[in-house]
Amino acid sequence: MKKSSFFKSLPFKLLVGVVIGILAGLALNANDGTGLTNAILNIIVTLKYVLGQIISFCVPLIIIGFIAPSITKMGNNASRLLLLAVCIAYVSSVGAALFSTAAGYALIPHLSIVTDVDGLKELPEMVFELSIPQIMPVMSALVFSIMIGLAAAWNKAKLITGMLEEFQKIVLSIVSRILIPILPLFIGFTFCSLAYEGSITKQLPVFLKVIIIVMIGHYIWMALLYTIAGAYSGKNPLEVVKHYGPAYLTAVGTMSSAATLGVALQCAGKAKPLRKDMVQFGIPLFANIHLCGSVLTEVFFCMTISQILYGKLPSIPTMLLFCILLGVFAIGAPGVPGGTVMASLGLITGVLLFDDAGTALMLTIFALQDSFGTACNVTGDGALTLILTGYAERHKIPEKSDEMLNIEF
Repeated sequence: MKKSSFFKSLPFKLLVGVVIGILAGLALNANDGTGLTNAILNIIVTLKYVLGQIISFCVPLIIIGFIAPSITKMGNNASRLLLLAVCIAYVSSVGAALFSTAAGYALIPHLSIVTDVDGLKELPEMVFELSIPQIMPVMSALVFSIMIGLAAAWNKAKLITGMLEEFQKIVLSIVSRILIPILPLFIGFTFCSLAYEGSITKQLPVFLKVIIIVMIGHYIWMALLYTIAGAYSGKNPLEVVKHYGPAYLTAVGTMSSAATLGVALQCAGKAKPLRKDMVQFGIPLFANIHLCGSVLTEVFFCMTISQILYGKLPSIPTMLLFCILLGVFAIGAPGVPGGTVMASLGLITGVLLFDDAGTALMLTIFALQDSFGTACNVTGDGALTLILTGYAERHKIPEKSDEMLNIEF
């Protein structure tokens, strides 16, 4: 990539957004209490909310625009590919949970962790609240896409298939001309808010040891996923991973698999080993059902909190039950910030028997690294899509794709 094109690229814009956001947040923190600081924060909080609403509104459109037409193109092969996708997503999430459990039993008893995370500053109120509700919830969009796609394929409905393909082109324009340009701004405002609150300077060091261990676990699990995917498909997984930098960074900034979906589609579309039809089908689907990084994190943090608050780790049978059920909840959890832990609160209180203090601490420390867990989720989606590609080629399923994202970074 030429230097001139790099400075115009999405990764560079995202990095600039992160750096400027952190520096601005620290500067506002240092000058807290002045009228000018409060006025600037009011504007930042408001713009961050509005941009977040726009991104959130686009997510169901992206899901419908990609999954439904992709299923119709697969025809009679759609049902088995969908079943395969759900199965490998579940196996990956449960595998990550069991891996994290083993690491927890091995490492947590030897850690000494401080739990004081108080003293964060509060952001001011928004100047105004412009709510932009989604046309439907994310899971409704996912189920709608699957049902419409399958029914259209079964009935060979040419009119509906053509309409879905036209809708996909419209969604591509929304992603390239609206979603991608506002992401650096949204990420910059997000990191500015975190820096002002003190999350970056105060909260992160509190659980630094645990966060580092979890992040190492993320990279180990991603390496395992891509190794398995490469071995099964017979393709070089590094040719997929090397394109995922923008998606990883976007996930770190947005803390949402769903909000990262547009960038993830671009990254996977540039990976030569991945079939385009599998990208259009797999990436939006896995963004909502494959949460291996979040699951890995939640399991390790739950075990850590159990050791801190209750003086012992949960029993092995309890953790096995928790991991198996958590894999199910991960498939149904929305790909939004904190979606996994919020969806599984019933398991945390019902299986692990956490009280209010344990639940509150879990929500707090999970939020500290949610961005890295999301980045693991998004990057891992590329490995599962590579498995789908290998399956399609092994079973000689013809490729049916006439268009993919052609947006330069």
